[in-house]
Amino acid sequence: MTDDTSARRVEAVRDRYRSTLGAVPNGVQERLGLAQDFDRLPTEEAIAALRHIVLTDSPLGSRVQQLVHFGQLLALGRAHPARIHAQGALHAGAGIPDLIGVAETALITAGVPAYALGTEIIAELTSAGS
Repeated sequence: MTDDTSARRVEAVRDRYRSTLGAVPNGVQERLGLAQDFDRLPTEEAIAALRHIVLTDSPLGSRVQQLVHFGQLLALGRAHPARIHAQGALHAGAGIPDLIGVAETALITAGVPAYALGTEIIAELTSAGS
């Protein structure tokens, strides 16, 4: 594949992340670099296509879907991806009160550690916006 074709394909994958999250996460940038260097772009294209279907074509809508991702990641204790999806929820039209509601739900379903992680992330987002 030509470098130009490969670059266009990589940019198309980046555009999918920008549309759902507002940015391309660093981990995705790293994966795309490896995929491009080792001729594995079809894997990243397939992941991006599936994410697009789940996040944007969901009956829940992108805002709710991002909030669900945020809550599930809090419950799993996955701080980095939870931060990404909290930002994605804001990008999709959620507000800080929505994120607080998700963190409070995580308190009930996954305990104080999930709630504490959620409030930590929300505090970071509110201090970054001030």
